[in-house]
Amino acid sequence: MKALHARYPFLAAAREAVEEAEVDLTELIREEAVVARATERVTGALCEGSIGDPHRSTRVELLSYPVARVLVSLVDERICTRKYARAEANRAISQFGAARGAAADLKSDRTERLALADLLSEFDLASAITEDETGYRVAVGTYLTLASDVWGDQWRLVNRTLADGEVFIERAELHTLLEEAIAQRVARGLPLSVPEALAEPLETEVEAVRETLADLDLTREIDTVVPERFPPCMKALVDSIQQGEHLAHHSRFAITAFLTSIGMNTDEIIDLYMVNSSFGEEMTRYQTDHIRGETSPTEYTPPSCATMQSYGDCVNKDDICEDVIDESHPLNYYEHRLEQADEDELVDWREENGDGETAQP
Repeated sequence: MKALHARYPFLAAAREAVEEAEVDLTELIREEAVVARATERVTGALCEGSIGDPHRSTRVELLSYPVARVLVSLVDERICTRKYARAEANRAISQFGAARGAAADLKSDRTERLALADLLSEFDLASAITEDETGYRVAVGTYLTLASDVWGDQWRLVNRTLADGEVFIERAELHTLLEEAIAQRVARGLPLSVPEALAEPLETEVEAVRETLADLDLTREIDTVVPERFPPCMKALVDSIQQGEHLAHHSRFAITAFLTSIGMNTDEIIDLYMVNSSFGEEMTRYQTDHIRGETSPTEYTPPSCATMQSYGDCVNKDDICEDVIDESHPLNYYEHRLEQADEDELVDWREENGDGETAQP
């Protein structure tokens, strides 16, 4: 088993390496180190959008991947599958980008790297994606497939340069599309049909993942909009909208996903954006319905605190951010604030503004 396979366990070559090693999955799920790493991959994906640090053992790292897929299958929740697939893809493309950046380092010659040509070939993209002097050109059908779940106005075909059936993308954007290809590969076939002989020994780990998911996936539990209880980051984004400021794509996604997750419908969110001079009802409706899962296969949840920090959207942190929710997720913050409030303090802004006037948090 090669280190390259452990770094990119979704590769066909990695799967073949596992098969050639004649690994018995029934025995594998009884290996404590492998199961622990597999559980970490899944819970990390849910909590932080990361599968965690690689295990020092190449064997454990590689074999934890199929076990993680078994865990995700046993949990059998769509949001768990999506977050896990995206976390695996994010780790892989980050490693790929770092390896390419280190190509000029003599020490990197000692480490087997995955070439771009090999990655394109892996996903049958060699003929669909070609390089030119300014970036890359992608066959329009391939572009639509890979960009379908990438959020942001800049990814809409109408906003791209299109010529001779090809879409022009920048070099950095290629990694985004490759990440989508990897996520689709990881999610393919999930959930697996898992026999009882494999399911029973993993009951404890499956329950741990379900508990983690229950703590984070609050979209079905919260249907109360109390702006004064919002986490500081979401308050700041709402204030920016109210002040007519232009929001970056990631900021707009974060606040829209948060509002849909706490029960607001598309029309209510459009009402919120109407005061903004950059508001466009058609675009806002399209984006909101996409995030809600109405016009896409995925119901999106807001970014974790770690992701908010990485984009610069984590602002005005208070004691609850620091001490209570351990910087895990804005929805955790909001749920905590709701739980701490008296019932008469939780007046939903939609009830306050039920007289037909334009309601604003």
